[in-house]
Amino acid sequence: MRIAIVSDIHGNLPALEAVAKDLRRQGADAVVNLGDSLSGPLMPFETAQYLMAQDWVHLSGNHERQMLTQSPGQWGPSDAYAHSTLTSVELEWMASLASSTQYHSGFFLCHGTPASDSEYFLETVDAAQVRPATQREVDRRLGKVGAIMVACGHTHLPRSIRASTGTLIVNPGSVGLPAYDDVHPHPHVIETGSPDARYAIVDQQGTRLTATLISVPYPFRAMAQLAAARRRPDWACALASGYLS
Repeated sequence: MRIAIVSDIHGNLPALEAVAKDLRRQGADAVVNLGDSLSGPLMPFETAQYLMAQDWVHLSGNHERQMLTQSPGQWGPSDAYAHSTLTSVELEWMASLASSTQYHSGFFLCHGTPASDSEYFLETVDAAQVRPATQREVDRRLGKVGAIMVACGHTHLPRSIRASTGTLIVNPGSVGLPAYDDVHPHPHVIETGSPDARYAIVDQQGTRLTATLISVPYPFRAMAQLAAARRRPDWACALASGYLS
């Protein structure tokens, strides 16, 4: 069994198409999408149309939840732009998505952690830094999920580790946005240092699991220019470089 994992597409259709082409070359048996698929100043409507046509498992991320449950006055500019491009068809599709699910035999999928779509799983934000989560923190966030593999997204940072139980936890990184900043729970910046699109493949051979984190080039300059044209210099910088400055 070979499963491709994508997450945090953020309306970046060219990056998604490059990843889809590469995972077809890799010969994945199935594809799962962990959410935050549309939010951003790029191509949310076109990305939704592409995803709805795929025979993939899709989850809702925190941005889908925000667009569906918050009032327009609570939206940030990325959610506001994405929502403005969508019709009732795409919004109904978003509303049909679960935030987490048990998938296949012993595989669990979530956007953030099993308990929250907005909690970091493999990283911890302190007042002074973003650091790798400790074993104890990872175990606490895993909770009582009895799975051999958990796939998570949200932080845009590709990593794979094992909990003390032996559970393999894989974050594929972000397909469409390689850097961002946030103010919760403390102001912080996430930067991958590369404009490439990211995804992961997990191979299962009996009880043995291996994870491969993959970086895929795509024509990122056009998306950076689109972000700049839509007055999002933060996105333009992130898309062009993988950094925010």
